[in-house]
Amino acid sequence: MKTKNTLLITFALASVTALAACAQAPDTAAPTTSAPMSEMPTMTHQTHDVAALPLVVVSKSPSCGCCGQWVEHMRAAGFTLEVHNMANMNPVKERVGVPPGKGSCHTAEVAGYFIEGHVPAEDVQRLLAERPAARGLAVPGMPMGSPGMPVAPGHEQPYDVLLVAEDGSTSVYARHND
Repeated sequence: MKTKNTLLITFALASVTALAACAQAPDTAAPTTSAPMSEMPTMTHQTHDVAALPLVVVSKSPSCGCCGQWVEHMRAAGFTLEVHNMANMNPVKERVGVPPGKGSCHTAEVAGYFIEGHVPAEDVQRLLAERPAARGLAVPGMPMGSPGMPVAPGHEQPYDVLLVAEDGSTSVYARHND
């Protein structure tokens, strides 16, 4: 019974942490713009060298703190980001082809791919280096311990980064926190 209570308390703390991260004030350090997505700069193929990483265009809720933390994770990895705060993310997700049930709290676009949710920068760099025929990468939901979803050491949730093929099917691209 004590183990069950410990697990319940751990789950409750992780849930509160996740909710608090998304309820934080908007990321005021991130540049924002109100330009429509159709006016975004054209993204070209680049190598994965830090100096040559392509622009990442992020669409997120203005009040989501975990999205801002993911943006900072990507910046720390050498990416340049353009952040768009949006009240309704569904049109973006539909336009780029995020499959039903594979969504998360923010959607990014880089070099013709979408990056859905809390995908680690190293997986985005690998995607850009390998250039598979695919729509993009997705981390469905908001796994605790993924970039932007910090938790106490030892409480990380295992999660998969999915490669979304052109036909919308998915396969595991990377595993984290096993």
